[in-house]
Amino acid sequence: MSAFGQVGDLLQLVPVQRAGAGLLLAAMGLPVVGVVIVGLDIMPVRFAMMHVALLGIAVGQLLGLDPVLCALVACALAGAGVAPLARTADGLSGAMGLLMSLAIAAALLMLALSGVNANGAFALLWGSILAVRPVDLAVLGALAVALPALFVWRRRELSLLLHDRELALCSGVAVQRLTVLLLVLVAVAVAGAIRLTGALLVDALTLLPALAARRLGRSLVSITLWAIGIGLVVNVVGFLASLAWDLPPGPVLVLTAGAVALAAHLIPERRTPSWREPASSSVPSPH
Repeated sequence: MSAFGQVGDLLQLVPVQRAGAGLLLAAMGLPVVGVVIVGLDIMPVRFAMMHVALLGIAVGQLLGLDPVLCALVACALAGAGVAPLARTADGLSGAMGLLMSLAIAAALLMLALSGVNANGAFALLWGSILAVRPVDLAVLGALAVALPALFVWRRRELSLLLHDRELALCSGVAVQRLTVLLLVLVAVAVAGAIRLTGALLVDALTLLPALAARRLGRSLVSITLWAIGIGLVVNVVGFLASLAWDLPPGPVLVLTAGAVALAAHLIPERRTPSWREPASSSVPSPH
């Protein structure tokens, strides 16, 4: 049977259809999270939320609750809780480091004391894309609507905040409240991607499309649109390739996204003003 015939047969299976739908929904929302991560310069957030998600999974297994939903709640609470510590851009990274250390220590202690099988908790960190459930699709669908809608609704404030925090404060933007909202959405999005690629490979859905888009876009809106477009292409191509050659989807998605990001950075940089130039330059256009 040819690779194309094999893909056609596999796409008739409900688990494969759910996985594909999950990746399409993820591509509509999670690359927007990557734009936030790059804009706020909080790269450690992915690792911090991975550890918080593990804590949530451990709590879920201990209490007999859905581990992924517990991870979502834990990440949302952690994102809101760490925001008051983020008074400056450096404070964001420091707060994430503190959160990461505390979360992994609490998770490991809970797993050790409870006697819960740790293999089940750690397995979710690598993802199980064919185990995507309707509830997972509902979470990804909500993110696919909420994240782009937030960028449309608050594009001026977001453009200022992601460009320069002090400039946003001076311009009357409610920086603290907006930062809390962004951190909660970032945290929930990272947790929402656990079932697809696992927390360890979440960069394929969030950060890598945003890094490529930052090279191609000249404004917050164009960068966001590029990130979503790249996310769609990467998810479709990576998923079909993994089906055709019987490869694990997570690593294939990461390699596909990485290749696109690398190709984007090989394109000669244009000399037009960039949205991410230093604060001494002119205020960026929200359009």
